[in-house]
Amino acid sequence: MNTKGILVVVSGFSGVGKGTLMKRLTEKYGQYALSISATTRSPREGEVDGREYFFKTQEEFEEMIREDRLIEYASYCGNYYGTPREYVEDQIAQGRDVILEIEAQGAYKVKKRYPDTLLLFVMPPDARTLVDRLSGRGTESEDVIQSRLHRALEESLMAEKYEYMVINDDLDQGVEKIHSLIEAQRDKIKLNVEFVQQIRMELKELLKGE
Repeated sequence: MNTKGILVVVSGFSGVGKGTLMKRLTEKYGQYALSISATTRSPREGEVDGREYFFKTQEEFEEMIREDRLIEYASYCGNYYGTPREYVEDQIAQGRDVILEIEAQGAYKVKKRYPDTLLLFVMPPDARTLVDRLSGRGTESEDVIQSRLHRALEESLMAEKYEYMVINDDLDQGVEKIHSLIEAQRDKIKLNVEFVQQIRMELKELLKGE
């Protein structure tokens, strides 16, 4: 059977609740490693460097790009975001499922570099709920909220290239949906070819003894 971890990309509109879903998922199931992204945006209140994000200056981030230390990176609402490569590859090799919480541009780059990546897109139950969640944060100005809504409209087109959708209406149901989709990905035949070949060889050996 496949002993390597699965690489999973979880994307969704800003304010849709991806972070809350990921926090609950990793608390409930110990098999998941949530990759920490690097970013040039400023920390929000309560965020800690190395926990929510690796907070970098633009110069530091661009050095990471030059040294190929990122799986992917993109510019979003005026800031860089990217996924450090070494951590992700180490965790997968150790058999842990690694979840990247990144936007669609980055997801396509990851899928190109690692074709077996599972792409999940988190949706709100409706557009009004998304507006309410963004406004309820209390951390963004009206201009920023409008910018994020325009971006969400663009991302709704990108979402059509993802493999599965998860509607974040009920938190626990959303967590279970994501977990079940990852478990199904683990059982794909193409990720377990060696196991199938092993069974085939065992069958051949058994038939020789007839």
